Amino acid sequence: MKLILTEEEQFLKDTATNFANERSPINHFRSLRDSNDPILWDKNLWNEMSKLGWPGIMIPEEFGGSNFGLSGICVVLQECAKTLTPSPLFATGVLGAYSINTYGTQEQKEMYLPAIVNGKLTTSLAVDEASHHNPFQTEFIAKKQKDNYILSGKKTFVIDGASSDLIIVLARTSGSRGDSTGLTLFVVNADQDGINKIKLDMADSRNYANITFDNVTVSSDAILGDLETAGETIDDILDIGRIAISAEMLGNAEAAFDTTLDYLKQRKQFGVLIGSFQALQHRAAEMFCEIELTKSSVMAAMRAADERSNDLQRLSSLAKTVSGETLHLVSNEAIQMHGGIGVTDEYDIGFFLKRARVAEQIFGSSKFHTERYANLSGF
Repeated sequence: MKLILTEEEQFLKDTATNFANERSPINHFRSLRDSNDPILWDKNLWNEMSKLGWPGIMIPEEFGGSNFGLSGICVVLQECAKTLTPSPLFATGVLGAYSINTYGTQEQKEMYLPAIVNGKLTTSLAVDEASHHNPFQTEFIAKKQKDNYILSGKKTFVIDGASSDLIIVLARTSGSRGDSTGLTLFVVNADQDGINKIKLDMADSRNYANITFDNVTVSSDAILGDLETAGETIDDILDIGRIAISAEMLGNAEAAFDTTLDYLKQRKQFGVLIGSFQALQHRAAEMFCEIELTKSSVMAAMRAADERSNDLQRLSSLAKTVSGETLHLVSNEAIQMHGGIGVTDEYDIGFFLKRARVAEQIFGSSKFHTERYANLSGF
């Protein structure tokens, strides 16, 4: 397993870096937040991303994608994260694209994947029902009625849920809360009667929603994968998502670290640059080392996903744990080293702290994944 970028991945990385710096600097994110934008991402910018082929990176060529794998989209997410670029790329280009391409029927693939590639369709994955991540705690009901299913229940903290056109929802068709069996995934058009989206105001000013389903009728054709096999299916989908969000968190940490280094080289105290203080140098060195370790963890997980390694689950949890702990450390230290101005809205560094606190919880906190890693390793 080579922990270096290929020539093609490096090209994608350079393209994403230029795009993020030129088309979506942090001021772009700030303007969306300040304007109280209802979806908190720019449709014109999303169209530009689609023309670059980013939503189709994980989609086969027969449906218009480039079939570049998780590694390809991870390097894009990592670079876009450095400027906090808001877009539905994670929820659509990773979660939606992977779910439908891997577990969808031929009809579902033909219906949805080309629309994802050209940016006409956005998706969201509705899994959790409480404040703590645990897919097996699902109580959301899908009740069979002749050839249809009636969906009822509530999903919380759905990423891009306020704007998605298609919702991939985890439901219980049998069993009870806590069972890993009896779970089924459904693809549901978000504009169906009985679906109510409640936009959430989160610290990082991103697009999240709580979604309520009130006796929503779908046909059996809406089942994604096989009936009552989603216990394993959702675990696989979430592992792909965890690796992708880890890459994004790595980008957040790199940007916060670079911003802090620049500040240490500019700010003077007692007539000298604060970067000359040995204590701050030691703290900066620790951040650098943790970021380098995180790079290795994330890249190993990316490669494991594309190679379908038996270590995918363990490396996914490792990447999510390490990236979460590193971003927590770096965002905290960045604020500390900036002093009082770090928490003011005038400076961008505070955005990374807010993003860190939300991203750390997406699809499981470091505590969740430390325990999962231990269990998978036989401890």
